[in-house]
Amino acid sequence: MRTYDLAPLYRATVGFDQMADLMDRVMRDTRSGESYPPYNIEKTADDAWSIEIAVAGFGEADLSVEQREKALIVTGKKAADDAKRNYLHRGIATRAFERRFHLADHVRVEAARHRDGMLVIELRREVPDALKPRQIAIASDRAGAIEAEISA
Repeated sequence: MRTYDLAPLYRATVGFDQMADLMDRVMRDTRSGESYPPYNIEKTADDAWSIEIAVAGFGEADLSVEQREKALIVTGKKAADDAKRNYLHRGIATRAFERRFHLADHVRVEAARHRDGMLVIELRREVPDALKPRQIAIASDRAGAIEAEISA
């Protein structure tokens, strides 16, 4: 695999740090082959998404969902109760995991629920009113022009 040095991009641009960080993170991601636990990401509305993670064998107490700034971190750690069990075949993986998702600006976690071996996390983008587009009324300068003509 080729590696690229993005240092010149950092020096030559102002305000595009987020894009360069994203490219750098994608190219350095060494966990790209990791597939445990499997997950789906579904777009449920224009500004809403749902992440479904298959967590068979984990209870609610074994799972943790945390949002730190622009990162969503989902961890699972099963309590060690296997010492007293004698498995003939063990095909359900309950190994500890940590899955990270990078969130876009203004995306926050609304809810998380665990049902039937699936952890479902609801996300929504809420853009602050100050950043939403607004219509600016255009005032006519006609009144000022009429006053100038009368005083002249």
